[in-house]
Amino acid sequence: MGARHVVVAGGGIGGLTAAVALSRRGWRVTVCERAPALTGAGAGIVLAPNALRALDSIGLRTGAWAGDAPLGPVGLRTPDGAWLSRADSRALAARHGFSSCAVHRAVLIDALAGALPPGTVRLGVPVTGVHDAGGPVVVRTTAGDLPADVLVAADGLRSVLRAQLFPGHPGLRHAGEAGWRAVLPGAGLPRPQAAETWGAGERFGVVPLVDGRLYVYATAVTGPAARPADHHADLTRRFGAWHDPIPALLDRLDPGTAEPVGILHHGFYELAAPLPRFHAGRVALLGDAAHAMTPNLGQGGCQAVEDAVVLAHLLARDPDVPSALAAYTRARHRRTVRVSRRSRRIGELARLSHPLAVSLRNLAVRATPRAAAVRALDEVLGWQPPPGPSPATEAGAHRGPSP
Repeated sequence: MGARHVVVAGGGIGGLTAAVALSRRGWRVTVCERAPALTGAGAGIVLAPNALRALDSIGLRTGAWAGDAPLGPVGLRTPDGAWLSRADSRALAARHGFSSCAVHRAVLIDALAGALPPGTVRLGVPVTGVHDAGGPVVVRTTAGDLPADVLVAADGLRSVLRAQLFPGHPGLRHAGEAGWRAVLPGAGLPRPQAAETWGAGERFGVVPLVDGRLYVYATAVTGPAARPADHHADLTRRFGAWHDPIPALLDRLDPGTAEPVGILHHGFYELAAPLPRFHAGRVALLGDAAHAMTPNLGQGGCQAVEDAVVLAHLLARDPDVPSALAAYTRARHRRTVRVSRRSRRIGELARLSHPLAVSLRNLAVRATPRAAAVRALDEVLGWQPPPGPSPATEAGAHRGPSP
């Protein structure tokens, strides 16, 4: 009998992690990505211990492709620079076995794609639908139909497959905020600590990446249609008087500089309600397609990585695909709903704008003992992956270049 075939719709972090995990467990994998290139569009991503543990379980140790530069101290500040809370990521590393690592998304995408056999990824080929009559599925793409034993729907926030499989679901809702993201050169600036600064309904974050660049982001309370005509001017108006090094970082975003930096702007969306399950027949949904959440906890990509590793484990363990996918829903649904709700609650705190409410929020953060704040993250960061590929499968895994 030949290897079972899985089609993955979407070449983002979750889809590629699923492709690597399944490939290393003996599956023949085809990834269909609508974009013409695997660019890792976006900015930075913080890989928390739970995601690093998941990647490690499928043989992708961070040190092999991103170096061994931990995130370092992290904290929460006020616009005048005062610290609300500070923590050393070494404490999290001692508690969870891994220290958070911040990389550009393109670095992670390249590492995942490079771990796949040549020809696995088909670029410029979106998945448009699926026909599942109980046997092998037929995956509809713009380049023709593909038969498969399983379809993994990793097609993102506005998932076409989610809409087809759950037509009665209310879909996305705007979370009341929009965000800006950019990656800046770090040369000439003192290396800052990773920190997020909370004002009245506005936030500014700075995260040093392992390669020396700086990932910066900002958020503000807005409606779904709001889009500034001049992003740099709007950011300067909102954050230009905040503490150092924020003004200097904004200067590097100025389009009039010699090397202007691209600014990404997007509204925050999440699923209006949890899906009833993360599978239908022989189709499994993962990442944003399954549980789109706000970025307030920094777990969107990390949860997609967890999804992928669990899905591959269950499909390898149970030859009955519908049974394996039902087990996948049981394994992932409750956890991702809880993480999503926690992220939403953090966003509600961050969006407070009344001076009294902001003062009370800041007082509560200051009053929280550091040890209690660390323990509060155990449920999210302490997740453990299922067993990884067997040594024989791991040894035979192809680590060719990205197609």
